[in-house]
Amino acid sequence: MTSEAGPGEVGERRNVFDAVGVVVLGACATWSLVTATVHDGRPEGVLLAVLAVAAGYAAGRICGALLPVAAPCAGALAGLGLAVAVPHLAPGPQIVAPLGHAGATAALLTLCVGAACCAAWAADSPTGRFALGALAAGITVTAAVLGSTSGFVVCTAVLLCSLAAGRMHSRGAGIAGLALTAALVTGLTWAVAAHTLPEGLTASLDGPLTPHRIQLWQDALHLAHRNAALGVGPERFGELSTTATRTLLSDGKPHSALLQQASEQGVVGVVLLGASFCWVLYALWRSPRSTSVVLTAGAALTGLAAIAAVGNALSFTAVSVGAGLLAGLATARPLAEESPRQEAGVRPRRDRLTP
Repeated sequence: MTSEAGPGEVGERRNVFDAVGVVVLGACATWSLVTATVHDGRPEGVLLAVLAVAAGYAAGRICGALLPVAAPCAGALAGLGLAVAVPHLAPGPQIVAPLGHAGATAALLTLCVGAACCAAWAADSPTGRFALGALAAGITVTAAVLGSTSGFVVCTAVLLCSLAAGRMHSRGAGIAGLALTAALVTGLTWAVAAHTLPEGLTASLDGPLTPHRIQLWQDALHLAHRNAALGVGPERFGELSTTATRTLLSDGKPHSALLQQASEQGVVGVVLLGASFCWVLYALWRSPRSTSVVLTAGAALTGLAAIAAVGNALSFTAVSVGAGLLAGLATARPLAEESPRQEAGVRPRRDRLTP
């Protein structure tokens, strides 16, 4: 993939997709305020999540420009330490099998594996790449040790995608594949909630997903059908869901980002959630980083999207910050690469976009 644009035009294009990100995140925050005003909801959770993603993205862009190898490595170690030392990532009453905490741990470890693999691809020496790759493998094993089956599966998938990314020369096909994967997972979630899958497939999913979670999804879909335009308002699902009100120590969440947006913020909320993910993929596609780094980060963020589609991961601030941080690291332009070759219109790596 090549282009005849000069450095100034490349910088202008980067400013454009950064501006698009600001608009999308701003729209998410604004729409939560609108729906909260109409239905007397509580938008603080959505606003905190938006702020966490924005702050993480900004920090990732800065740290990725200054320390393209050390920053993602430090992020992976910090996330691993948080997952091990603080297994319950939010205060409040605990139940025997907290659906949200399990998803948050899996999501955090997935982002850690993605960051470690990005650091490995950015390293110059074979020794550094091997050490960072071993770190990613160690994090995957840690997911199994912590009992996070979903985390182990998704971390393994990210590792395999990262290895495959090293052999890919065109990032467009990889980005398209990641978008398709996210669409399939979210579509499957909606189909399970709507009872449109074949009976055998539905029965096979009852065990991993649990009947309680599926009942929450069905309540969320019912509320979404009744309030398609504006939803019922942020943080009001727990008050209106019959399953949640009958559950001891319920956290008031449907445990699906897609269905939570549909039930609490209506169709527009779902569109904004999808637009946020599409903007991240577009930013990765236009990133000046190598294809291996871009697709590795994209695989980790797609894994996070899959976990969030069937869990409550995005309700945890640590996960939101980590997602923004990884996206920022993978889209930053390392200052060390700003050499005279750039002025001549040539980038130092053959698998990067040429200005």
